[in-house]
Amino acid sequence: MGKKLAVVTGGTKGIGKAILKIFGENGDFELVTCSRNEKDLLDLQSEFEEKGVVIHIKKADLSRKSECLSFVEFVESIGLDVDVLVNNAGIFFPGAIHEEEEGSLEKMMDTNLYSAYYITRGLIHQMKSRKGGYVFNICSTASIIPYVNGGSYCISKFALYGMSKVLREEMKEFNVRVTSILPGATMTASWEGVDLPPERFMKSEDVASAIWNAYQMSPNSVVEEILIRPQLGDI
Repeated sequence: MGKKLAVVTGGTKGIGKAILKIFGENGDFELVTCSRNEKDLLDLQSEFEEKGVVIHIKKADLSRKSECLSFVEFVESIGLDVDVLVNNAGIFFPGAIHEEEEGSLEKMMDTNLYSAYYITRGLIHQMKSRKGGYVFNICSTASIIPYVNGGSYCISKFALYGMSKVLREEMKEFNVRVTSILPGATMTASWEGVDLPPERFMKSEDVASAIWNAYQMSPNSVVEEILIRPQLGDI
């Protein structure tokens, strides 16, 4: 059986990197990811290729439609079937709706919602034609519970969750599985500098494991959503 592609946006750190690692360790996948930081991409590629894992990298700012479409073209140029797409790229700016910096909504919608929309539209057609594939959308507990200082981040994540639910319905007849992932506070770069003990946070590897376990289920079943919180509750 030939290699397949697992595509993970924003994969140089945190949850994205953990997802790439778990699919790379399986051995049946080549990997694809992108980031705005070229050095981070090159470091990631060196780390993975030292372990014999093929990973294709592309510098891209997914807040820009043109770069989302360019990333889709890059993925298609590899010439392998995309079996897994993980829409993970995202940004977070704290603030209340009535006080946050002008443009916060636009920036977070562009990255957290529109990137997933454009990249999914670009890659879903080959899954439909093959009658198989898997899309994971990294939403958030902020997709279902609004919180003070969440502002436009909550808006963008509510929207991504809505897109994911609609896509699930649309893809049923094509045997393409769609799962919404709703993680709580996870120890990633977004929480750097916060004065809280590590045990208050989830581990990125736990989110990746949940995704891998859902992927391994038979085509007869789909986990429609996975809600994961820190053991001690939300932060």
